[in-house]
Amino acid sequence: MKKLFSALLAGAFCMGSAAAADVAKGEALVKKYNCASCHGADYNKPIDPSYPKLAGQHADYLAHSLRAYKRGAGSNGRINPIMAGQVQPLSNKDMADIGAYLASLPSQLVVSK
Repeated sequence: MKKLFSALLAGAFCMGSAAAADVAKGEALVKKYNCASCHGADYNKPIDPSYPKLAGQHADYLAHSLRAYKRGAGSNGRINPIMAGQVQPLSNKDMADIGAYLASLPSQLVVSK
């Protein structure tokens, strides 16, 4: 019973933190860190075709990707010197807020079956 209660409490905490993402704060952060300079003003048209389109991506995927850049190569993360530098000052909450903002934007991405 004690383990079940702990699992439920942990689950509630995780869900609460995910739901607490702040779209307005995410918008301020992408402006502060000038994400549009590489990913395009609308986050749909990056300056280089190898850069991802961010608008409309899933918020959890975006936050996970930012955390992976922060971890870097030594910790099963992603390797990109520019992104590694960009994400270092960000907290996990900041990354969730950025993900929420970018996910809320209109997107040119399509899902096909």
